[in-house]
Amino acid sequence: MSGKRSAGLLLFRSVGPGVEVLIGHMDGPFWAARDVGAWSIPKGEHDPDEEPEAAARREFEEELGLPAPEGDHVPLGESRQPGGKLVTVWAVEGDLDPDRVVPGTFRLEWPPRSGVLRDFPEIDRVGWFSLERAAELLVPGQRIFLDRLAHHIQIRGGR
Repeated sequence: MSGKRSAGLLLFRSVGPGVEVLIGHMDGPFWAARDVGAWSIPKGEHDPDEEPEAAARREFEEELGLPAPEGDHVPLGESRQPGGKLVTVWAVEGDLDPDRVVPGTFRLEWPPRSGVLRDFPEIDRVGWFSLERAAELLVPGQRIFLDRLAHHIQIRGGR
């Protein structure tokens, strides 16, 4: 099955006895009034000929306005989303100050069929969340990556 492909980086850090992940709240008129199920791992679409890991780094920088963190990129695999898009994610341990984020923008005709194109930020805020809280906030199709990250941390002898 061919279709759209997306790649992203899930930044994580150790906090006390647990782990937190950095996720972003999607912006635009469809997501403005939602919280639960309206957050995403920083990611974006890429062409079939672009290396997914390189796309994940590029998309991280485009969405957050900050360079992708250095460090070991732990492959969390792929997951087909309900809409058919295939998402590939890597986890990387690091830290980032959410106040430094300068999100990229996308253009959308709004209101629909108005002929008016408006720019919206890719995300309107980012935050650090425990794995449990992030699982509540993320769009359902991305929650599998939290499970895979938790498994990775468990087998490496972490928290």
